[in-house]
Amino acid sequence: MTDRQDEPGREEDAPIEIFENYFEARGWVAERVAEGEVLASATGSWSQYELRAVWRPDDRVLQFLAFPDIKVPPEKRASVYEAIGLINEQLWLGHFELWSGAGIIAFRHAALIDLSGQMTLDEAETISEAALEECERFYPVFQFVLWGGKSPSEAIAAALIDTHGEA
Repeated sequence: MTDRQDEPGREEDAPIEIFENYFEARGWVAERVAEGEVLASATGSWSQYELRAVWRPDDRVLQFLAFPDIKVPPEKRASVYEAIGLINEQLWLGHFELWSGAGIIAFRHAALIDLSGQMTLDEAETISEAALEECERFYPVFQFVLWGGKSPSEAIAAALIDTHGEA
């Protein structure tokens, strides 16, 4: 892990440092793509996910984004918007959205950071893991809507079946 905490001017990047360290501890390649922004890639059960943490020190807002590898064609966007609305009703942290310009699905969570601009590794882990868990949980819903011919409500019912016992 890279330790840059003692470098001058790094205070404004404090939350990004924590995410960068967390990503590297998980074995995910982390890259600074801009001032106050770090990018990583994580492999899930369903997809490869691009993870992005963006720190805005003036607003004290940390924005965390996870992008599953899902591209939504224009003719399916109305159904995906409906699915996103039904999915978001069930989330406790963050939300899904469809970026209409690029036709991609994003999971986004924003956190206000106190005046110190600091966050803990545990907080970074909670935000990252919650995003990945929700992406993994709802990935099949998007696939059922996009490729399985299911309505959004059918897709959610089919994807969120709780199994009991062992097969």
